[in-house]
Amino acid sequence: MAAPTSAPPSASRAAPQGAAPILQELSDGIAVLTLNRAEQRNTLSEAMLAALAEALAAIAQDDKVRAVVIASSGPVFCAGHDLKELMAHRNDRDRGRTYFQHMMETCSAVMQSIVRLPQPVIAAVQGIATAAGCQLVASCDLAVASSRAGFCTPGVDIGLFCSTPMVALTRNVARKHAMDMLLTGETISAEHAARIGLVNRVVPAGDEREEAVKLGRQIAGKSAMTVRLGKEAFYRQSEMGLADAYRFASQVMVENMLRNDAAEGISAFLEKRPPRWEDR
Repeated sequence: MAAPTSAPPSASRAAPQGAAPILQELSDGIAVLTLNRAEQRNTLSEAMLAALAEALAAIAQDDKVRAVVIASSGPVFCAGHDLKELMAHRNDRDRGRTYFQHMMETCSAVMQSIVRLPQPVIAAVQGIATAAGCQLVASCDLAVASSRAGFCTPGVDIGLFCSTPMVALTRNVARKHAMDMLLTGETISAEHAARIGLVNRVVPAGDEREEAVKLGRQIAGKSAMTVRLGKEAFYRQSEMGLADAYRFASQVMVENMLRNDAAEGISAFLEKRPPRWEDR
């Protein structure tokens, strides 16, 4: 994945017309994907979802990438689906059913690809994350938010319940917190989002990307094999009953103990020296 020749645009600068929907940058093993449609509030349009899917698919195969940060240009992190793009298909012969199905399935596939990505994904949220934008944050493994960020699932206000964002949201926060957001559509602050478990850290405005990259570098210093194995196991066991989860996790621990990096890591700990990871 090639790195751009310049840094991502600042939060106040709109992307030039015709610019790539997503900017990609790779430094010290951290891939930064920047949603680059500030003038469209970084909506998850068909083009944006396609670009995000392509970038994630490439990263999944790239051993040089050890963590991923998803950020945005402009004042809005992501305003959800492009409603104008969706409404343009209401005049289709089937009133848009085929297109709506395509878009919901495409968006759902992208969210699942974040969960299934071997590398951890960290959201760097500088502004409001609305509906599918909130879903994007909830789909990431970790999230760092600016003190100015806000989160909402306001579909109920326009007669379109946030059913797909609900899937990711309810896997992050307790039911009553999720239902509060889904039924009222109200925007919650970054601090409140941290209290209910939607984000991990709240930092001063303007520091969110740097803090997310810093968190990514901390993870990048671990064994990539161990992180990959652990992330996959985390999501698989979370969908199981208690007994099945313990049986599965026990088997994962056995397989993990047999890996070279486990032997090296334990030896390094006992010998009081830094580990030398082989990532296998």
